[in-house]
Amino acid sequence: MVRLLLCVMLIIGFIPSIESKASAAELTEDQIYAKRQELYVKMQSLTQIPWQYFAAVDQYERNVRRVRRDIPKATGVTGIYYKPEIWAGPLNPNSQDTNPVSLQLFAGVGLDGNGDGIADSTDDEDVLYTFATYLQSYGIDKENLKIALWDYYQRDKTVGLIMGHLKLYQTYDTLKLDKHAFPLPIRSTFSYKNTWGDARGWGGRRIHEGTDIFAGYGIPVRSTCYGIIEIKGWNKFGGWRIGIRDINNTYHYFAHLNGFAKDLEVGQVVEPGQVVGSVGSSGYGPPGTAGKFPPHLHYGMYKDNGYSEWSFDPFPHLKSWERGERRKR
Repeated sequence: MVRLLLCVMLIIGFIPSIESKASAAELTEDQIYAKRQELYVKMQSLTQIPWQYFAAVDQYERNVRRVRRDIPKATGVTGIYYKPEIWAGPLNPNSQDTNPVSLQLFAGVGLDGNGDGIADSTDDEDVLYTFATYLQSYGIDKENLKIALWDYYQRDKTVGLIMGHLKLYQTYDTLKLDKHAFPLPIRSTFSYKNTWGDARGWGGRRIHEGTDIFAGYGIPVRSTCYGIIEIKGWNKFGGWRIGIRDINNTYHYFAHLNGFAKDLEVGQVVEPGQVVGSVGSSGYGPPGTAGKFPPHLHYGMYKDNGYSEWSFDPFPHLKSWERGERRKR
């Protein structure tokens, strides 16, 4: 029964809460990252589960909250949001109950994580400790932790995204992985305009889910983010293409490539500015088809909300990244 409630609970998911001594608005970005990591490391010491697992799930849930309207937005430092009836127990007459004994009596999931005798659903330590205890009940090795996450979410895609976040945190040992780069070298010759949403006809009527950046054959194509290579190979629309998933649940799609960088593999970690391929004109046919249009990079961005994935306009991001790199020259 408790496990079932916990599975329902994480559908509601992670959301930061505001600390009692300082609101998020009073903290710098570095201070917020430091407080999150401090709490994750504390849970690691209590459970022997690597702190990157807590960071990975928390980051996934933060991103989901940014794009969904049916759950509260992330507004504070760290934590997990539980519906009152899940925290206190479905039969508990007091949905705001914080007594650990009565919570257990009514099959509530809330636990006291800091030893103050209170199980408070707005206290960062209590909430994260409750989540950590659930994970620990499955075991602390990687495979059992994956099973625990799947039992929570009941969605392979979600577990895959979290494991990708985990790999990034383990690789770089930091929460700050939000740097970006323009997909082509700034010194190269290129041109682009906002073409997202334009009509396309090859293969059936559809909209253009990206921005075309026109450049010469062989110009290097670079990763725009820290991320995991999620897909690589041929697509009849995109030709030789590669997909990279970043720490914000965003999928970055690079299409019509002339080829890939050497030794690039699915599951590999990449970082901003790393060359992943080169500009080409592949696509619109079976493998190897090329030359049906001028050479260019099709760059797309897609967001996952925990249920599905959709395209959004990458043009503003491209302009921002381009300006940022030009300022550094």
